[in-house]
Amino acid sequence: MMSPPLFPLRHQAPPLIYRLQPPSSNPRLLQEGHWHRLVILLLCRGVNAGISCVLRRLRGKEDVQSSMAAGFGSGVMFSLVSGMGGPNQASNAIASGVFFALVQGGVFKVREKISKPNPEDLLYNETRGMLTSLGLGHYEKNFKRGLLTDSTLPLLTDSALQDARIPPGPRLLILDHIEREEVKKKSAFPHKW
Repeated sequence: MMSPPLFPLRHQAPPLIYRLQPPSSNPRLLQEGHWHRLVILLLCRGVNAGISCVLRRLRGKEDVQSSMAAGFGSGVMFSLVSGMGGPNQASNAIASGVFFALVQGGVFKVREKISKPNPEDLLYNETRGMLTSLGLGHYEKNFKRGLLTDSTLPLLTDSALQDARIPPGPRLLILDHIEREEVKKKSAFPHKW
């Protein structure tokens, strides 16, 4: 008995992935189609990286549109190379490209949101460090509410800290710390240039 042909439709050529031959030196790569999955993955990543690189070079920045265009290209490549297109490869390639573009655009936005520091937090770096070193980190929100930024630290007074609703004990610790830091700075540079 003869087995049915692998590609029964006459007009459908075997996908590119079946024409690529794995190296026979490593038998583990031949098992269960690992070689084919690896080739598909490498082709998609190569297309994605190439499109990203070209668009970054042309546009001068990396943004969500460039990321989505690269995702679209790798999705189309995935569809064409894996042979999942069936008789209507063009529409399936476009659908895969759109799916990959949406996923990659979403990942880009999430990564951008996570890695982007809040500009307001940059105004409180020294303040946060001081409060943490004194064990008073939970008063950071009071400093933010009172708009007591890093630039206002040398100007702090007891009444300013009281207005920010910081209790007397922590107020004394904060004022003492600021006074000691100013003495350290002055003793480190005794001469004014």
